[in-house]
This record gives sequence, C-alpha cells and structure tokens, in this order.
Amino acid sequence: MTDPMRIQPSELDQLPDRDPEETAEWRASLDAVTQAAGPHRAAYLMRRTLEGAEAGGLALPKLLETDYLNSIPTAAEPEFPGDEEMEAKITAYNRWNAAAMVTRGSKHGVGGHIATFASAAWLYETGFNHFFRGKEGDGSGDQLYIQGHASPGIYARAFLDGRLSEQQLDNFRREAGGNGLPSYPHPRRLPWLWEFPTVSMGLGPLSAIYQARFNRYLTARNIKDTSNSHVWAFLGDGEMDEPESTSALTLAAREGLDNLTFVINCNLQRLDGPVRPNFRVVQELEAQFLGSGWNVIKSMWGNAWDELFQLDTTGALLRRLREVPDAQFQTYQTRDVAYIRENFFGTDPALIELAKVLSDDKISECFHTSRGGHEPRKVYAAYKAAVEHKGKPTVILTQTVKGFTLGKGFESKNANHQMKKLTIDEFKGMRDLLDLPIPDSHFEDGVVPYARPADDSPELRYLAERRAALDGPAPARRTQPLAPLPAPADKAFASFDKGSGTQSVASTMALVRLLKDLVRDKTSGKRWVPIIPDEARTFGMESLFPSLGLYSPKGQTYDPVDRDQLMYYKESESGQILNEGINEAGSLADFIAAATSYSTHGEQMIPLYIFYSMFGWQRTGDQFWQLGDQMGRGFVIGATAGRTTLTGEGLQHADGHSPMIAATNPAAVTYDPAFAYEISAIMKDGLRRMYGEAKPGEDQDVFYYLTVYNEPMPQPAKPAVDGLDEAIIKGLYRFNTAETAGVDVAAANAPRINLIGSGTAIHWTLKAQQLLAEDFGVAADVWSATSWTELRRDALEADEALLNGEERVPFVRQALAGAEGPVLAVSDYMRQVPDQIAQWIEQDYTSLGADGFGLSDTREDARRHFGVDAESIVVASLAQLARRGEVKATAVKEARERYGL
Repeated sequence: MTDPMRIQPSELDQLPDRDPEETAEWRASLDAVTQAAGPHRAAYLMRRTLEGAEAGGLALPKLLETDYLNSIPTAAEPEFPGDEEMEAKITAYNRWNAAAMVTRGSKHGVGGHIATFASAAWLYETGFNHFFRGKEGDGSGDQLYIQGHASPGIYARAFLDGRLSEQQLDNFRREAGGNGLPSYPHPRRLPWLWEFPTVSMGLGPLSAIYQARFNRYLTARNIKDTSNSHVWAFLGDGEMDEPESTSALTLAAREGLDNLTFVINCNLQRLDGPVRPNFRVVQELEAQFLGSGWNVIKSMWGNAWDELFQLDTTGALLRRLREVPDAQFQTYQTRDVAYIRENFFGTDPALIELAKVLSDDKISECFHTSRGGHEPRKVYAAYKAAVEHKGKPTVILTQTVKGFTLGKGFESKNANHQMKKLTIDEFKGMRDLLDLPIPDSHFEDGVVPYARPADDSPELRYLAERRAALDGPAPARRTQPLAPLPAPADKAFASFDKGSGTQSVASTMALVRLLKDLVRDKTSGKRWVPIIPDEARTFGMESLFPSLGLYSPKGQTYDPVDRDQLMYYKESESGQILNEGINEAGSLADFIAAATSYSTHGEQMIPLYIFYSMFGWQRTGDQFWQLGDQMGRGFVIGATAGRTTLTGEGLQHADGHSPMIAATNPAAVTYDPAFAYEISAIMKDGLRRMYGEAKPGEDQDVFYYLTVYNEPMPQPAKPAVDGLDEAIIKGLYRFNTAETAGVDVAAANAPRINLIGSGTAIHWTLKAQQLLAEDFGVAADVWSATSWTELRRDALEADEALLNGEERVPFVRQALAGAEGPVLAVSDYMRQVPDQIAQWIEQDYTSLGADGFGLSDTREDARRHFGVDAESIVVASLAQLARRGEVKATAVKEARERYGL
C-alpha cells in the first residue's frame, strides 16, 4: 500500500533506521489522529511536538512559520509600567497635530503624508515613553531609524515637548526661508533632530544592521562602550520588498546582534494598494526572518480577539485567518458586519456557529479596530521581549490599520497614501474620537488649529518625566564640536616626495603604502577603519591582515591555511579591518556608520573604503546620497580606476564615469591624482579639513573620493614650487614646461599648446609632449588636473560672487593666466569629466576622453581605440593648432600616417 504522506523522498532516507518498527508505530499514530480528528488536528499536534523538541534542545530543522497568532498571549503580557490614560492623551495630541500640520501645509501645495503615522502612532509613542534612550546620560543613547513617511508624527511630538514651534510646523516642507522642516528625516536639513535619512526605501534597514554591528566594533576595539545602545529600525511591510531591506539579515543573525530590533508595521498597504494582495505578508516575513536566524515576535491581534480565539475549539477560526489573503482582510476593514458574517464566517459550518454567539459590536471591534499595533500594552510586551532577548536580533511584526483614527474616508483605503488633508468636519469627528478639548470656535476661520496643553499640564509634565527618565529627548543628533584629532607626523606624507627613482609604482600601491604609515600613528592610528569588499589582495593590502586583523566577533576559530606565511589571514575580535566579502552595499553601510560616529557616538573615526571604482558609485549611488545626507566624513577610494587601465577585464570593469557621478553629489570632494605626492597632499588636507582644524567657512561634513590606478609607473619627485600643495588641493598646477621637461624644440618661436591631464592620463600627455617637440617642433606645457570637479565648484562660486557684486576670478583661470597657446584636456574618463571646466577657460579649449562602453584589450590598444594615447593626443594638438593657423593643415595628416592612426 502506498503511503499517502510520503509524497517526496526524505533526506532521512539516506540514514539507516535502527528501529523500523518504532518508526512505523509513530507514523501509524499520526495516521490514526488524521483519520479520527482530521488533518488540522494532526498538523496542530505535529507543530506542538516540533516546538517542544526545539525548546528541549533537539537538533531539528526549524519551523519557518508559527500560527497566525500573537507570539505573546494576553495572559503572558508583563505589567504595563505607565499611565495608560495619560499616554493615550499625549498620543491623541500627536495624532492631531501631525494631521493638522500636513493639512495646513496642503494650501501651499507641498504635500505630506498622514496615514502612515496614524497607523504607527502607538509603535512610536510606546517607545518614546518607555524604551528609546536619549543622549544626555552615559553612552550614546539609542539609534532610531524612523520610517520616513511617519515624520509628521515625530515633528508633532517635538512640538509637544517644546522643541518645535507652531511657525516651524507651518513651514513643513517649506525650507527655503531657513526656518522650515524637511519632508522626511534629513540630518543635513535638520541636524539637531534627525540622525539617519531613511526615506530612500530599503537603506534604513540595511544601515540599521551595519550600525548595530559598528556599535559592537567600537566596543570590541575599546574605542567606546556602546553596550547600552540599542538600534531600532521602523519599517513598512511594503518597504521589505526592496532587496536592500533583507540583504543583510543573515549578517545580523550570524553576529548575534541582539542590540538590534526591527519593528515592521504591517498595515498591509503599499503606496498604491495591498502589499500581498493574494498572500499574507506577515507569514512571509516570519519565514524570511526565522530562516535567517532572527528572533520573531508577532503582535497582530488586539485584546478583542481573545474571546474569539477562546471560542475557536475546532481551529476553524485560525484556519480561516491563515487562508484569507491580505487584500481580502483590507476589504473586511472597510465593509459592514453583514458582509463579514457572510464572507468570513459563512465559509465554514464551525465558523457559522461561532458567529452566532458574537454580537455585531464585537465583530466590528475585532475587524475594524482591534490590532496589536494599536494597543500600548501589546506593543510594550513586544518591545520588552525584544530588548531582553539575547543572542539574536529581533523583528517585531505588528498589524495596524493604515489611516487609523482619521475616519472612514481614510482607513484602509488604497489611495490613502496620496490623501493629504482632512476636511474641517473630518477633523471634528477625529477630535471627538480622540476626546481632545478643542472647541468648535477654534475652527471658525476655516483653518484647523494645532492643539497643545499648557506647559504645566499633567500631560506635558508626564511627557517630560518620561523623557528625563530615558536620558533626554529623542530623536536627537549631537552637534557639539569635538576636539580635533592630532595630525599624523609629516614623515608619513613625505615618503614619496623624492619620487620612486627607477621603480614603477601604481598609484593604488602608493595610497596603500601611505595608509600603512597612517594606521601606525600612535595618536590617530587606531581611529582608522579600513573597509574592503573582498579585494584586499587585488589592491595589495594583504600585508595589513596580520598587523591590523580582520574584525570578527568570534575571533578566529580555525587554523588558517596560510598561517605559516608572513601575511596570513588573521581574524580577531578586536580586528581593525572590515572585510565584507563581495558586498559593496554592506561595505558602504559600514562606511556610513563609521563616517558618522562623530555625531552618533561622539567618537571621530576615519573610515577608508576602497573598491573597484566601477563597482562603487555606479552600484551604490543611492547610499552615497545617504552618506551626504547623514553628513558622513572619510575617504572613499575608487581603485583600479579608469576606462583603459584595467587590462583584460572588459566593459563591466572599465570605469569611465565615476568622477562624473561623484560630481553630482555636493558632499563629495573628488580627486583624480596622477602622482604619489599628490595623493599624500590630498590625504593630508582631507584629514585636516574633516578631522582637524577646518578653515573659516569650510564645510567639514564632506567625504573625499580619490581615484587611483593599477598601472605601475615611475613616480616623479615632488616639484619644488611655492604653493604647490594649495594648487594640488584646488585642482590644477603646471607640472612642467617644454623647457623644463628638456624636450628639444628647434625654433625659439615654436607653436605652443597646454596639455592638461589627470590621473594616469598625465603619462600619455608627457609622452605626447616629447613627440610634439621631436616630430613637429611644437612646445607643450603639461598640467596636472588633480580635480576637475573642485575647479568647477570654485568657478561656480566665483560666478555667484560676481552676481552679488564681488569681483572674483576662478582659480582655473588664475592658474592658466598667461599660458600661451590653446588647451587640450585629457583623462581616462568620458570627455564630460574634463569638460566641467570648459566655460571658464579663456584659451581655445578642447578635450579627449574614453567615451562609450569599455572593452577588453591591452592598455595600448584600448587607448588607441578611444583616441587618448600619446599619438592621438599629438594629432588632436596639431588639429587644434592648425585651426589657429599655427601649424600647416597637412601636419595633421602627416601625424596620422606617421603613427598609423
């Protein structure tokens, strides 16, 4: 007889059964229960047995779903420590003012979101009243990643606790005047309040995980004890569709980040409609988080459901809840009791009988209002269980109604995310529901009023007492200035001043050598945080492994295969290097946490994130905006840069545009250095500006992006020129002239041209300088453009100053003043990169670049293909001079033929 329960082979078939008779008895028992009590009873018993086995420590595969019930039953909820009535009043004021602020702003057409905070109000308020620690006590307080669309509710609370005024609320989304409130959490726009920008969906959960990990890193390295800091990330169920939202779940579990809690508000609605129209998002997320190793707490049903579950002696109610898709449950939320009786209870005889003993009011309460996320006792129980759980991060899956308390016109409507205001009558209905003391006379001018009790009222005294007990206001960002970090010794920066002689050194290797010296500095060395996405050996950084160690909370539990080698792979609990594997998003999340440690923890850290340049800005550009929003500081290194330097790798590895992308980010200070001494000057200036003594008017809240190359070249000595370092930082200086370069130009009045190169391209211009002189009698001066972007920014500032009546000459024009002949700019990037400065060049200007897609070939042939090699530069120079009548037109043809172009 075929066993009906053996549909597929089991992995257990591979193991010997030492007692087949006992196994058969267990299976027969299960078959008997199935036949006698039904498959649902059999499944119930199996689940309870498996749960008991897991609790007893038996090594069994974990269940990835639990029953469609609260994880913490009402009888097991801890005693609520607060004044529920007082907290309900405070929450009512915050609900009101959040809705009033957005509605009042709608007359200006600036929009806003009401329904999200209405849904999540108790999730925040319970945290503010009992859990979220501020920054006025010992340590750093908690880190709060607020759901972006809930920001009106956070502003409403800041208004209630006296940190915002009515005028500021009325300037919600109206920032140009300097006294407004940003639409979402933006530290750069409201730096005393917001710590983390979160409205770019998916980046909040990813960053929260790496923030919690970085907190542990600081403790492990004895930088700061962060053991009392907890990271809270408030997320929407729709947001969990973003790949970044779940990309680091296993990291959090693997490292046991029990200092981290996700609170996912499952109101079952995306921006356009249901999250899982035909499925159940809570169960899906539970399986995803349990499978990733998290502790999962479900807080779905309010107290009104307890009676229904007690009456469910057959399990029919639980089965029905498990089979109803989310979109249908949203429909129940908006329909009358008759519809629910027919369409929910009317599908099963046992449910029909159950419904007979339920009043219409009870059914309405359960299906219309009673959710776990709307009851502070249940939220408190979930939060308490989360912070007390050890060894794993926790996710709380809580159900709410989107638009709760805003009236039937808002609650659970598909369009409620786009609904920006309530009518006066709707506000009056909301007032009555929330029992707020706002008389009708306050609406006579047709404008909904803000509501705030007196400063000495019981509500505000209670609010202040609770926040005082939790170490001050939250959210809050520390902005007090920190003592500058001592500058490293000049010796570290001078190692390449004499050049490399006959030795060829790639600029990537020059940077790594500088980093090795900097991390050895006795005062600031421990502040460096090297971050590498599994390419340390490519960049020649493996020598840092044994000296600095790679951070691992478990240390090294194995004997490394290369232990007998000098540069062996060393992991350590106090390791300094963060090596994230093939993971640019995680690496940049590391960088953001380290780059903002000066504000989050009051500890200045110096992150240096090095990556394949093609896989940095292009892959994680949104996170670089997050970094700028969050005012992060540090060094970002695009290694193996350029479109033609990485031989053989081809199109997907050939970076011809990262400086252009970086130029769009106002916080990125972008450099394309050619020589090792330029790198030293730039790094030294970056340390001064970001971590030392910034100049008056200089923004410290920036990060430096340097492109470096893997092409070994002889490194020249640093020219002995006054003001050279300043010129390097500003972006342009003359490296040599035809005369100082020693090239042979026969005629004293030879035609002249200025060749500007950046990065590895300067070597092609130097060769072109020689060819122009030897083959065509043209004198070329070679200039090094360390930063096209900084030259452009300076010129834009000069233009703005001119509009304000101030005469100011752009630096690029000052540097080139008096330079004879036209200008030809060359880089290993698309022409748009050097063309950033074109409009400010007084001389005739043209450029060469590697436009289009990359390709696999030798460096020489790739450069010939793109027309940027030395010979192509010669031809372009002659063409430019021929147009000016300074060389014969035939010279261009002659050069093409001579060089085989």
